[in-house]
Amino acid sequence: MKLHDLQPAEGAKKDRKRKGRGIAAGQGKTAGRGTKGQKARSGPGMGPYFEGGQLPLVRKIPFVRGYKFFNPYKVTFKPVNLGQIAERFAAQAVVSPETLVEVGLIKHADDLVVVLGDGEIDRPLTVTVHRISAAARAKIEAAGGVVELLPWTRGGYRTR
Repeated sequence: MKLHDLQPAEGAKKDRKRKGRGIAAGQGKTAGRGTKGQKARSGPGMGPYFEGGQLPLVRKIPFVRGYKFFNPYKVTFKPVNLGQIAERFAAQAVVSPETLVEVGLIKHADDLVVVLGDGEIDRPLTVTVHRISAAARAKIEAAGGVVELLPWTRGGYRTR
């Protein structure tokens, strides 16, 4: 076999249809577009959003009965008040998501926890949570305690 003998396999190459080149070609006159209407004209035509003037599906979805949007980036913290912590923990105790599950303040150890400043605390505690309010931090540190923040993620980005 030589270079000048090379050719594509039988049936591999097919001539393109030459539309609008007369009736003998089989695709003359309207060139397969039918007669009249927006689809028969030149130009870009209708976008994927267009549904003949009817309210498009993507605009209708929020109003469909029982439909609920799901935000994959929503972050929900389980709130715990200082008063609840003071009732259940002794002095020098470590307050973490695991110990909060043991005392029944939250259900799961992998929940994100925020400590809020409602209530008083009179003993030093080591509080290790994901987020804490400024008032709660001030009250814990005034009682001689320590606050440590755990890292948590939102939508794949590590934040604090």
